[in-house]
Amino acid sequence: MIHYFEDTYTRHLKSTKAERSQMWYLFTIMYFIRILGIAHGVIQNQRSVNPEADMNISQIISYWGYPDEEYDIVTEDGYILGLFRIPYGKTNNNKNLVQRVVYLQHGLLTSASSWISNLPNNSLGFILADAGYDVWMGNSRGNTWSRKHLYLETNSKEFWAFSFDEMAKYDLPASIDFIVKKTRQEEIFYVGHSQGTTIGFITFSTIPKIAERVKIFFALAPVFSTKYLKSPLITITYKWKSIVKVFSGNKDFLSKTSFKKFVGSKLCPLQIFEKICLNILFMMCGYDPKNLNMSRLDVYFSHNPAGTSIQNMLHWSQLLNSTHLKAYDWGSPDLNLVHYNQTTSPLYNVTNMNVATAIWNGERDLLADPEDVKILHSEITNRIYYKTISYYNHIDFLFGLDVYDQVYHEIIDIIQDNL
Repeated sequence: MIHYFEDTYTRHLKSTKAERSQMWYLFTIMYFIRILGIAHGVIQNQRSVNPEADMNISQIISYWGYPDEEYDIVTEDGYILGLFRIPYGKTNNNKNLVQRVVYLQHGLLTSASSWISNLPNNSLGFILADAGYDVWMGNSRGNTWSRKHLYLETNSKEFWAFSFDEMAKYDLPASIDFIVKKTRQEEIFYVGHSQGTTIGFITFSTIPKIAERVKIFFALAPVFSTKYLKSPLITITYKWKSIVKVFSGNKDFLSKTSFKKFVGSKLCPLQIFEKICLNILFMMCGYDPKNLNMSRLDVYFSHNPAGTSIQNMLHWSQLLNSTHLKAYDWGSPDLNLVHYNQTTSPLYNVTNMNVATAIWNGERDLLADPEDVKILHSEITNRIYYKTISYYNHIDFLFGLDVYDQVYHEIIDIIQDNL
């Protein structure tokens, strides 16, 4: 089955037969992992390969000897988000030095842990701190570190009635406002990956006062157009949305649980399960095993997926074959009228964004397809840099062995040139 998956994967899942095979592959893997639950109680106390697999974000930062700060910020609509900070690095630790702020925003189904999951010399959060920057890492509503609300219960449908619309309208502005007030820095540098770029495009094109605070927008694997998107995770959500809703209760999607953490930190590093775990990862993001640090699998899988809402996944599925971003379609003209004062969901006009933007994308990316990124280019009115990496997939921008050489040092160079 694994070999069959790899064969169909390399053909980019073009046929209906391949897509159906992928669906059954997913169900088989899900069932297989459930069966493994009988082993949970037997080996759950086994130590992970890397201790960070059993740590939270603050613990990981401290483990590597960096200063860490954690804040709970409240959005205008009452969501409580976890915001993490590395105020300075180990090699540049003058606490009294006024440092420029860099804000990192994760992608779909991940969290702030994405920026510190590798060794310090290959994790953007640590690299920026050591380069002399004040690093902040946000978390979108619904993920592991942002599952609280002022008055809504986390297990209620009302809590999970959101998509990236609300992340752009409420989460990002609340995070940036807090950082600006805390640091007294009027301008920040923004790095987004995947959905983190989508949120940026929407916020910076619709809320000018937030856009004015962003010196440069660094977009890694940007997602705007989804006409050529090939990720089975999104296409399956679209084709099987009724089943997905039944399984999830129309609430959260792939949230982190103790058992999923157990699978990621204890089973995936084992040789007999490693290939299965990798195939699931590559199926969602693109295939590039040679550029992944195999010794860190337990860290990657214990923190990911970090969860989101079913509504967010459905929102992405609504955009399949679209060349433009649109707000969530509530399912009927009447409901759309209530939410938007019009019968259809409105388009987001990214040409309104005037923030200086640098873009990196990969030719093997299933979520940010190169053809879709080309469409994005016509929408960006202030593009200052663009680079395509021939062998990169979606997660290489986070976990790639050579990501410092290919991407991170260029980010630092551009920041230094614009101080």
